[in-house]
Amino acid sequence: MSNLTSGNRNRIAEAFAGGKAFIPFITCGDPDLATTAAAVREAVKNGADLIELGIPFSDPTAEGPVIQEANVRALAGGVTTDKVFDLVRELRRDVTIPLVFMTYANVVFSYGSERFLGKCADVGIDGLILPDVPFEEREEFLPICRRYGVKLISLIAPTSADRVAMIAKEAEGFIYLVSSLGVTGTRDSISTDLSVIVREIRKNTTIPCAVGFGISTPEQARAMAAVSDGAIVGSAIVKLLAKYGTEAPAQVGAFVKSMKDALR
Repeated sequence: MSNLTSGNRNRIAEAFAGGKAFIPFITCGDPDLATTAAAVREAVKNGADLIELGIPFSDPTAEGPVIQEANVRALAGGVTTDKVFDLVRELRRDVTIPLVFMTYANVVFSYGSERFLGKCADVGIDGLILPDVPFEEREEFLPICRRYGVKLISLIAPTSADRVAMIAKEAEGFIYLVSSLGVTGTRDSISTDLSVIVREIRKNTTIPCAVGFGISTPEQARAMAAVSDGAIVGSAIVKLLAKYGTEAPAQVGAFVKSMKDALR
């Protein structure tokens, strides 16, 4: 098994090594898997440092309407977890940056946790984000993730106050710092004072942290990356895919370039 994981041991760390990281999120299979593959490649070409791939789920509780609708479209189009694994295997022929899955506990359970993580290692997935699994319940997944060399990425929210130090101490890969309360979606402004949370994180770990939820403009990305190690953008990219469909990859590339330029 070691040969499967040794190659991706430090890919996530490398993504943050060259300055502020830009991390796009893409729902797999919206509008179809070929478009997802093209969008990922355009994002890589235009400076994405790490990509979050959403495995569609029928009840994505952390998502706002934009990503919920993308999940519905992808599932209606026949996307399955197996087809997403095939997509990653195909991407890994030329995509060398870290790829992490964002999905829900139920997706992993119903596939079989051991089988799911084994397949992640096999196709070259570097990390896993499960927004519906609280820190206190991660032991259900952590040992299996570690066995297969897949980082279980922790989320820290503005409400995590007294738990920030505890979560940060145990964190792996990178920390997903949630910018504001509620579900994903673009926001006009982000009012949370994240610098206080980031200071607490820095006291407890050297692992990088990136800010997500609500970032949709280069200005917001720059502001969020100023206090952290990078910016994560989902809904704004998923909107482009909803609007342009199979023509979206070029738009996604241009958007990623504008965001990455803002972080340089």
